[in-house]
Amino acid sequence: MTPEDPQNLPAVEPRPLPLLVRWLLLVFAALCLVLAAIGVVAPGMPTTVFVLMAAWAAARSSPRLHRWLLNHRLFGPLLRNWENGRTVSRRAKWSATAAMAFCAVVIGFTAHKPWLAGVAIGSMAVVLAWLWRRPEPPPGG
Repeated sequence: MTPEDPQNLPAVEPRPLPLLVRWLLLVFAALCLVLAAIGVVAPGMPTTVFVLMAAWAAARSSPRLHRWLLNHRLFGPLLRNWENGRTVSRRAKWSATAAMAFCAVVIGFTAHKPWLAGVAIGSMAVVLAWLWRRPEPPPGG
């Protein structure tokens, strides 16, 4: 190994964020959690993306909130999978697919303009294509 090898460098702790930035991130995390909770019961409202954003903000602002999210009964497995290799479980993929299919049907029947329905359904299709391309966590992981 050479001295330029990054493995030879000591670990450097990032400098703590200013208090105002931490508070803003904490407020953002709380807002994302509220939106995620709404998404659990409201069709068409995403949950996963808000949980991921809340975890990102909490990791930078509140270790306590971040730990709580990682240990949460519903959100914890999703977040741990994401943090350990950006993986998404097959169950989460199928749940998202079913929810988006339901929303696509509702949008298809209720949209006042066909082009608007096409944009919404097309956007969901792009998200699903991206989601299904994500690797799945290893069995038992």
